[in-house]
Amino acid sequence: MIPIRVVAMPTEIADSVRKNQQDPQYGFPAHTSVAKGDAPCRHCLQMISPGMKQTLFTYDPFAGTERLPLPGPVYVHMEACERYPEDGGYPAELRNSPRTLNAYARGRRLVAQEYVEGENVDATVQRLLARPEVEYIHVRSTTAGCYTFRVERATSV
Repeated sequence: MIPIRVVAMPTEIADSVRKNQQDPQYGFPAHTSVAKGDAPCRHCLQMISPGMKQTLFTYDPFAGTERLPLPGPVYVHMEACERYPEDGGYPAELRNSPRTLNAYARGRRLVAQEYVEGENVDATVQRLLARPEVEYIHVRSTTAGCYTFRVERATSV
């Protein structure tokens, strides 16, 4: 079994958005509101439930990794939360939520795309990471299309 590392949004980005009410990558305004539906916080990877305050902003998950950007909308809890631990495995709260796994090779080259929900999550992650050309996996919402978190081999740099 390949050990995995789950990479949630960095704390510095989440804290900056909360404090300045704009995304630190592009300077676009952030929007804070009361959640009407469920959405995962990209920092703690726990659900933001209806009635909780959430902050919506633009985030590029490729920043610092690849030259070609792909910004999109993401949510974080409005209040500070603890970042998801990198050794925490695939987040339990997201196992039954339809997700798309985009497997990338170096240079942001998409080499595989798989749809997961429930029991097939771990096996699919393992199968994708077993491919030598796969550098990392972006986990995205299958229903909304937005970025959720990144998975890579725990031994990756």
